[in-house]
Amino acid sequence: METIKETIAKDLLSIKAVFFRPNEPFTWASGIKSPVYCDNRLILTAPAVRGRVEAAIAETVRREYPETEVLMGTSTAGIAHAAIAAHLMGLPMGYVRSGAKDHGRQNRIEGKLEAGQKVVVIEDLISTGGSVIEVVEALREVGAEVLGIVSIFTYGMQKGLDRLAAANVRNVSLTDFDTIARIAGEDGYIAPEDVNRLIAFRNNPADESWIGGRA
Repeated sequence: METIKETIAKDLLSIKAVFFRPNEPFTWASGIKSPVYCDNRLILTAPAVRGRVEAAIAETVRREYPETEVLMGTSTAGIAHAAIAAHLMGLPMGYVRSGAKDHGRQNRIEGKLEAGQKVVVIEDLISTGGSVIEVVEALREVGAEVLGIVSIFTYGMQKGLDRLAAANVRNVSLTDFDTIARIAGEDGYIAPEDVNRLIAFRNNPADESWIGGRA
């Protein structure tokens, strides 16, 4: 029987929200060459996939964080997913800006949030974990009890795992890099022999030996 990880992985591949190009690497803003490009915003324009993803987010929150009182999206990618999942769950939601507004009340946290409320952060993807940890810390600063994170996709990079552990915050992802890479090989999105190259990239993004089949 197909798992949720596999279902979501197949969904993301089918709409090219996750797109592999191991022989023509993308270049990230950091300068790192990557065999994968991820754009989870495409989920929003694919109603069937969107329905499965948002239902899976809601179910994951219910299962992993049953005491949740508020969902908080990361800006900007997590906002829509937090809104839809919160609607499904009948919960309030808000979002955390990447920085305080330069006008009005200069809020960083948008939406009503009271000290002591139990919050789950909704994120679209996690690579090195820096941006989502900033959101967690902003929520903690105003007195929220952050139960954890639910993300759609995680690379599972060691740097991200270490940062989450150091911040004492738990992440549960709907699917992950290993699952998507395996299914991409099985379903013909990439050559089966490229799967190990993708895993080599994930294990050490700074090491470009995976390029050109040298992994």
